[in-house]
Amino acid sequence: MKILKLVFTALIFCSCNAQTKQPALVINKNDNSLLWEISGNGLQKPSYLFGTFHLMCKNDIFFSPQLKTALHLSDKVYMEMDMDDPATIFGGILLMNMKDDKTLQQLYTPPDYKKVATYFKDSLHTPMSLIEKMKPFFLEAMLYPKMMPCKSISGVEEELMKLAKLDKKEIKGLETIEFQASVFDSIPYEEQAKELLKSIDSMASGKKLFDTMLNVYKSQQLTEIENLFNKSELGLEEHQDILLDNRNKNWVGQLKNIMKANAVFIAVGAGHLVSKAGLIALLRKEGYTVKPLLNQ
Repeated sequence: MKILKLVFTALIFCSCNAQTKQPALVINKNDNSLLWEISGNGLQKPSYLFGTFHLMCKNDIFFSPQLKTALHLSDKVYMEMDMDDPATIFGGILLMNMKDDKTLQQLYTPPDYKKVATYFKDSLHTPMSLIEKMKPFFLEAMLYPKMMPCKSISGVEEELMKLAKLDKKEIKGLETIEFQASVFDSIPYEEQAKELLKSIDSMASGKKLFDTMLNVYKSQQLTEIENLFNKSELGLEEHQDILLDNRNKNWVGQLKNIMKANAVFIAVGAGHLVSKAGLIALLRKEGYTVKPLLNQ
């Protein structure tokens, strides 16, 4: 995997004087930004919050000069999980399977099972013998590349990690892979299987929805991101507390202590930023000043 050659276009920082002030970043004129500054409430230095998109065309991934500056000003980087730890990747593979030896065949009627098996074999070149026991939500993620108009696919977190490593930043996680796996275990496998079949049956509309999500993300329209997460097509409304709200509360509880000790750069899925139960609102409720930064 090639390391990106990125040049920081920020200010020159001097560590020779402990009194040196941090350069002020430019505040955005409205709330349409994926990059936010967290200050006040006793913090010695600001921290930064950035909304990511887990999977997209590599050529669409862009990091602004201000984002690079915010990263440079931070002591550590916090993501949903520590993706820099090999144990996270290997642990994820081990935790992909359903509990109690549950199988996909047990979750579907024979005709529906055949439909799923045929799709994975013909379209994804994956035999059912390899995925028979996997959680349906993990399998649904395997459909996303089929919705994308490119072959070179990456994630914002993956590219951000490369940038962080160039700046010698430590990468840490707000959750463990075990916890994330437990989130999917808390949603009935039958419901997950239903959503997987629905996605297979509606790939054309799924591509349109994915394009809409990507365009809204790239335009940094937070209100529209929130509106998308409230749409029934995503199948999240019944489990938003499990997938988003409860996790946001847990993260804010951790960040209150983390930000006291260090200036950190927090990079999590953009859906976690929005709504009354999102990170921006929750951090403000705790007394922090959270301002949108120019991110172009």
